[in-house]
Amino acid sequence: FMLTSAGQPPLDRRGESEESGDDETRRKSINGDVDPNQPTASNCVASSMFHVVFQDVDLVHCRIGKIEGLEVLQKAKTLSLRQNLIKKIENLDSLSSLRELDLYDNQIRRLENLHNLTELEQLDVSFNILRKVEGLEQLTQLKKLFLLHNKISNICNLDHLSILEMLELGSNRIRVIENLDSLTSLQSLFLGTNKITKLQNLDGLHNLTVLSIQSNRITKIDGLQNLVNLRELYLSHNGIEVIEGLENNKKLTTLDIAANRIKKIENISHLTDLEEFWMNDNQIENWSDLDELKNAKSLETVYLERNPLQKDPQYRRKIMLALPSVRQIDATFIRF
Repeated sequence: FMLTSAGQPPLDRRGESEESGDDETRRKSINGDVDPNQPTASNCVASSMFHVVFQDVDLVHCRIGKIEGLEVLQKAKTLSLRQNLIKKIENLDSLSSLRELDLYDNQIRRLENLHNLTELEQLDVSFNILRKVEGLEQLTQLKKLFLLHNKISNICNLDHLSILEMLELGSNRIRVIENLDSLTSLQSLFLGTNKITKLQNLDGLHNLTVLSIQSNRITKIDGLQNLVNLRELYLSHNGIEVIEGLENNKKLTTLDIAANRIKKIENISHLTDLEEFWMNDNQIENWSDLDELKNAKSLETVYLERNPLQKDPQYRRKIMLALPSVRQIDATFIRF
């Protein structure tokens, strides 16, 4: 394990969100019962002097089976218990100064015993066995909540998190977008790899800049009209047939609608701030469709591979001529 004293650079604990780190964040821990001979958290904390000196505490991959004996860390601001064998959140009441708690990749079944951590700003309980969002009522200072890859089926019990800025619920069992109206400070929402069939109940999220609903069951783009500050929209790997419903999303810089069933690039000529356009693995066959992107003078990256267009032997050259600002076509940069 590693303990970092106050004044050291903050710890980089995550592969960010699901759309940027899927392959790197696959579960690697041993799934099984905890051996009674395995250490507890207290076995990894060697001396009570730590509560005076250390603010950032890393107890990663220690095969810890139980959280206990951390009272000596009363001054800690961040605590990482990643990749252990913890089954229950407990014995954290004395750590009321915590700003970040990382329980990523354990065997936790319930969000509980967090009520005393009223200063907490970031909580990561990704890659566990949670079935419900609960027990967060006192965490009113929370700004980032990561619940990636659990067994959560409903979005609920978040009403009190009025200053929450990032919510990660990717790779769960969610079917409906709901109960987000009170999260008016939310800037990033990640719901990839769920079972969502409709874009809905997003009207209150006026400050949202990033929305990712990749790998769901969306067939129609709608319900985004109030998201006027949206800058990044990720809708790949759904069942969308028509590009539409983006009239009010004029600030978009990234639009990812790869791996859908789209036959025509249309209804996006007003997206003049576009920098990245991901359209690979669709059914685009007419070169004239690229005219829809000509108003995007800052467009630098275009993905069109695995469309009928790519069969054209002049594929890359025609894209370069149609969109002279582009610097990357598919995975390859343009050489000048």
